[in-house]
Amino acid sequence: MNHPAPPSAPPGAGVDTGTGVDAGPLALRPRGPGTDRRPRLRRAVAHYAPVLALYGGLKLIGFSVFMYLLDSAGDFRHKHPRFGGGAHTWDVLASWDGWWYQQIAAHGYTPALVTDPNGRGLITLEGNSAAFFPLYPATMRLVSDCTGLGLYGSGMLVSVVASFAAALGVHAVTARFGGSRAGLAAAGLWAVWPGSGTEWSGYSESLYVALAVWACHAVMSDRWLTAGVLVFAAGLGRPTAVALIAALTVAALLSLHRRRGDFARPWTAILIAPLGLVGYLLWVGDHMGDLRGYFILQKGAWAHTFDFGKQTIDVFTSLAVGRSDYLFPCPVEDMIGAMTVLLGLLLLPLLIRLRPPAVLTVYTILTFALVLGSQQIFGNVSRYLLPAFPLFIPLAVKLRGLGLPTLTALLALTAVASGSYAGYALFELGVP
Repeated sequence: MNHPAPPSAPPGAGVDTGTGVDAGPLALRPRGPGTDRRPRLRRAVAHYAPVLALYGGLKLIGFSVFMYLLDSAGDFRHKHPRFGGGAHTWDVLASWDGWWYQQIAAHGYTPALVTDPNGRGLITLEGNSAAFFPLYPATMRLVSDCTGLGLYGSGMLVSVVASFAAALGVHAVTARFGGSRAGLAAAGLWAVWPGSGTEWSGYSESLYVALAVWACHAVMSDRWLTAGVLVFAAGLGRPTAVALIAALTVAALLSLHRRRGDFARPWTAILIAPLGLVGYLLWVGDHMGDLRGYFILQKGAWAHTFDFGKQTIDVFTSLAVGRSDYLFPCPVEDMIGAMTVLLGLLLLPLLIRLRPPAVLTVYTILTFALVLGSQQIFGNVSRYLLPAFPLFIPLAVKLRGLGLPTLTALLALTAVASGSYAGYALFELGVP
């Protein structure tokens, strides 16, 4: 929401930047070398400590329930470590995709298109770790080299730290709409949302969302170079970063249309943003001998392809009549995924009613379109939609009216349930 600048404001203060946020009087704050930083640090601690405490407490509740359910079921002891098993309950956290990320961190990539020896025209899985983007395993390897932790411990450390960074970002973005209490509620929703079981696991969701939410915040704050760099990094993390790239581009073009000077920074952000995603896709294609190599690999080895929503419709119509003859059926996980989609479709118009900046609107809609328009293991939809964090905003704005004890109790109760629907069901009953 834009507000008129006060009469005494200097040139540029309170001017519409095209991002939905004023330039504001922040420039009036003293930042000289003599400024005492200790009061600012104390204010920052007082402001962010409740966010970190609430998010961490909710995650510990859900994580404890998840571990208890895993241990009680004991199924992990009878599964291959690569597919959800191992000697300990915590091995499950780095199974499935987590196993691939550890292999990349340990051995790097060997991209190649290998035809199925049975002559079915498919692409085999072996040696095709190139389907997984490099940012998370590279960060995992860097942390391991710097700390001496193993790859498992390093991956978990990256995910947990990034999840707290994402919680702070979700709070910062949401607070612009409904104040600090709404931001606190949104950070709590990030902890218990369907799919949130991957936040503290060997998966890339936390790192990607941390980059995405702070990139959006940078755009809303008119910090274009920061936004461009963050989107560049996000493009090395997940292919759905195309939604983030498009969102930054639209917001930057709107800003350029409305402003009279300083064209360089928005244009630089537009140019920087896609380089990570495009660069990796080109690298994979070059090593596979086909510039379409990444997409051929995704379709042949992982059955992931953009089908304009055909499979999503098939899943919903099948679930409605009690059938399970669609691709990759996982009944419990699929039902959670379907409910997540319906919840998201309910919250999307409520988000639009708040008239958020273009960067949030475009990012959320395109993320939804990419997820629902793709053929994939449908049960994973709950975690694929986890990056659509602006959906938390309208619900958080409604929850801000609750007293802090009531809000905390409600979220804590939801966290207990999330240990089942966002943890155990995701990792043990389906394929995360």
